[in-house]
Amino acid sequence: MSDRPGVDPVRRGWTCSRDAAAVDSSSTGPLDMRRLNTRSASVARCFDALLGGKDNYAVDRAVVDAALEVSPGLVTATVDHREWLMRVVRYLAQTVGIDQFLDIGSGLPAPENTHQVAQRANPDAVVVYVDHDPMVHSHGQALLADNDHTHFAFADLTRTAELLAMPAIARNIDLSRPVALLQGATLQHVSDGQRPHRVMAEYVDALAPGSYVAVSHLHRPEEPAHAETAARLEKLMLAELGTGWFRDREEITALFDGTEITEPGLTRAADWWPDGPRLRSLVPAQNLLLCGVGRKP
Repeated sequence: MSDRPGVDPVRRGWTCSRDAAAVDSSSTGPLDMRRLNTRSASVARCFDALLGGKDNYAVDRAVVDAALEVSPGLVTATVDHREWLMRVVRYLAQTVGIDQFLDIGSGLPAPENTHQVAQRANPDAVVVYVDHDPMVHSHGQALLADNDHTHFAFADLTRTAELLAMPAIARNIDLSRPVALLQGATLQHVSDGQRPHRVMAEYVDALAPGSYVAVSHLHRPEEPAHAETAARLEKLMLAELGTGWFRDREEITALFDGTEITEPGLTRAADWWPDGPRLRSLVPAQNLLLCGVGRKP
């Protein structure tokens, strides 16, 4: 694996890997009976490798290296995304007062996870993580063993009704009260044929008024140079991971239907209420992801 810039080990997972797609999300058998495929790259493990984590394999690092050849600033963009998520969770838990978080596509654990940020603001905040990557499930179960307010569900995000009915969610998330639904870099792994806008609408319909949704998604900008990079990365992701679609601003905005997008709107991660003034120029890769938060009236 080629050398990559050092970064803090803060990692945010993407749901839906080719490994996970082969796992029956309705299975009730023990995790060790599910086959963990280490011969093909996984989205969650590639994300881990991108940020210098250790929970990945050579096949994952090879995909990351190829992506960095196309867009060297992906490390910066990924750190941006992680920091955006932390700001969103802190804002919703501390300022808005949301005390229930449903984090879909949680990915591999990191030093700063959703439950740590939320429970720092409110120790009674409940967090349920959802993913369908077996490795994520294994790590998540170990991490959360001693936290009574944090839970994990092994599920496919496109099966909305099944997901919301799972015991880990139904017993711990009260959908009659406001919930924060986090879809961080997940819907980009739902193909057009799976109708990501319908999937998201089903989640919004299930939420109580006063709930919030946070969505980030790979962006295909109008600017020719950025659009070309997006196209090359999409081709690489589809070839190596079997998933990963870039969408334009209009398509991403439609994922918020049924909510009112809060200020500062649908923006680059670095522009969503940053913690301070910008100290360095943006790199091109930072234009390839849009983030936003919507409130259900």
